[in-house]
Amino acid sequence: MLKGKLNFDLGFLGGLFKVKTPPMIGCDISSSSVKLVEVVDAGKNILRIERYAIEPLPRDSVVDGNIQNLDAVADSLKRGYKRAGFSCKNIAMALPASAVITKKIIVPAGQQEDELELTVETEANQYIPFSLDEVNLDFQVLGPAPNSPDDVEILIAASRKEKVEDRQAVAEAAGLGLRTVVMDVESYATQTAFESIERSLPQQGRDQNIAIFDIGSTLMNLNVMRNGQSVYSREQPFGGNQLTQEIQGVFGLTPEEAEAAKRAGGLPENYESEVLAPFVDTLGLEVARSLQFFFASTQFNQVHHVVLAGGCASIPGVDESVAKRTQVNTFIANPFTGMQLSSRVRPRSLQADAPALMVACGLAMRRFDPS
Repeated sequence: MLKGKLNFDLGFLGGLFKVKTPPMIGCDISSSSVKLVEVVDAGKNILRIERYAIEPLPRDSVVDGNIQNLDAVADSLKRGYKRAGFSCKNIAMALPASAVITKKIIVPAGQQEDELELTVETEANQYIPFSLDEVNLDFQVLGPAPNSPDDVEILIAASRKEKVEDRQAVAEAAGLGLRTVVMDVESYATQTAFESIERSLPQQGRDQNIAIFDIGSTLMNLNVMRNGQSVYSREQPFGGNQLTQEIQGVFGLTPEEAEAAKRAGGLPENYESEVLAPFVDTLGLEVARSLQFFFASTQFNQVHHVVLAGGCASIPGVDESVAKRTQVNTFIANPFTGMQLSSRVRPRSLQADAPALMVACGLAMRRFDPS
């Protein structure tokens, strides 16, 4: 067996488990909140969102994807779980892409499993800057190698053990008997959730470059998809915390007061013109700059659609600002497109929260992936 093998499912890769995963809850731990989503099979190839929760986190509980205050994160998970009335004990979690090293390799086809594992370990040593004893390592055979029928293409994925263990520890510390059955990568979970959105595009998005921007509290992640494959990704420090800081400075509020006012409203009349509008314009500019990096770094010179996800996507006017700056069709992500809603889910609330639930939704959908 591989040293420190990551015995979880690297979601978007198609599944390392050979059996269908059990019912489970998608759990996304971001820098600002814990998000929980449960999706069930409604029959006739239709999925239903059964329940969801977004539970805020105290400041600096999670920094740069690292869990700094395990008890605070576990408490938020527990509150969200109880408030929404979840009963399932299996959860799927994800690591930020920055915590996972991935590498595609080409190896001879026809190897037995033990031979393949030895080959992966040997290759991994070249690309992972840590001892294999310090990492969880896993791999997935992607299929025949391009232009080489005698070889196969393999994706290697590795993460420091403590990154995985920290998230497992949150589930255990919540004291609800939760069990982590899937460990995914956030960017792959987003891609899984995007599949339902893509089906609603003209020609189902075929041969089109689709830029997904996930804009959270501190980071803006760009993932450009083409025919179901990621062709470019980029991360940059920009997010909703900058709006919170502007609210603090202009109106003399504490960080906590500014965050609460941003969410609940009730700020002075000049908020929209002096604070919100400049931030929305800056967001559009940052998206346009990121696309320029994409064009400069790849053979592509066009993006057909821009999809906005993350908490910032719910800010009124961001889609118009991005469309104006980029001159590209822009819309707000809704990963629940085509799903039924249970009686526990309020449509208006879900519409507002949906862009922030991309990762959690993708994780919840893992049990429906063919394996």
